[in-house]
Amino acid sequence: MEKILVMNLGSTSTKLAVYEGENEALAKTIKYGVETLASFKEPWDQVDLRRKDILTCLGEAGIKLEDLDLVVCRGGNFHPVPGGIYAINEDIIADMRTGRWGVHPNGVGGLISFQLSRELGIPAITMDPPITDEFDDIARYSGIKEIQRISSFHALSLKSTARKIAREQLHKPVEELSLILVHMGGGISVCVQKNGRVIDGNNSLDGDGPFSPERAGSLPTGDLVHLCFSGKYTEKEILKKLRGAGGWISYLDTNDGLEVERRIEAGDKEAGNVYDAMIYQTCKEIGAMAAVLCGQVDAIALTGSLARSDYIVDGIKRRTSFIAPIMRYPGENEMRALLEGSLRFLRGEEAPKPYVREARDD
Repeated sequence: MEKILVMNLGSTSTKLAVYEGENEALAKTIKYGVETLASFKEPWDQVDLRRKDILTCLGEAGIKLEDLDLVVCRGGNFHPVPGGIYAINEDIIADMRTGRWGVHPNGVGGLISFQLSRELGIPAITMDPPITDEFDDIARYSGIKEIQRISSFHALSLKSTARKIAREQLHKPVEELSLILVHMGGGISVCVQKNGRVIDGNNSLDGDGPFSPERAGSLPTGDLVHLCFSGKYTEKEILKKLRGAGGWISYLDTNDGLEVERRIEAGDKEAGNVYDAMIYQTCKEIGAMAAVLCGQVDAIALTGSLARSDYIVDGIKRRTSFIAPIMRYPGENEMRALLEGSLRFLRGEEAPKPYVREARDD
């Protein structure tokens, strides 16, 4: 039976799991205090600490490295590629280390996976990274020549959810479906997947679309320009307002959905208005994606942590159920998505795609 090590590194945690086939043999979250990580200038400086803690955790669970068949980690920031499985190689590591496409602790996970792969003589893979890019050319136009719309969304979560809908609900190959996929967490992604490709969607990191617990989403551009040049904020502070201090945090000083719903139940009108406005904007984005598909939509999928909220899901259904059936898959489900891709890889059901380095140091 296949033995697979799965890793997902976040800004203050390492999620770790070992599976034997589809059975979970270990699930652990290693948490780090802000003060612990403050001493590291860059995420790459955390490699030794994160690796040591991962190996300690495996050792304490009695899991031998030599018994592993595969290492898989959530994708980092290398150059944009179509969705799919990729073997982690020198080119992927080199591209991530340039920082050209951003820096995230998942890059550290990629490097640790690559190291273990070399030491153990087993494959290391990643799949459906956040920089997955399958956009139609028409979706890239922004309205200003110097600015191009980019693909940046919760690819791992949404592509996995699309496969589940195809397999469990619609009983068709995912390549034959037209879906609107919505991931709702710290950021909100609303995307169109047609014939297996995500052809359009909002930039859920720091771009457009609905505001969310931590992201500002689309803003009136003139007012944003005035704010940038007001002299009140640095570039770093403006970027923080867009990503990390926007949305609920800006209005309500929290990113906790349960807290917001408690406030609403206690009669906090502003909390209710902000919650409803986020739902309203999400529905507008779903409507826009329906237009991309000329109204021919097989299903609308809702996933992510906020899909657990009946308040949010019912609000979305009320405004968008006329478009297509709404299917709910709450939770992040990223570890399971990584496992499912690993099994497809090990069982020969999906071959890894080639990766060729674009960025050069010379």
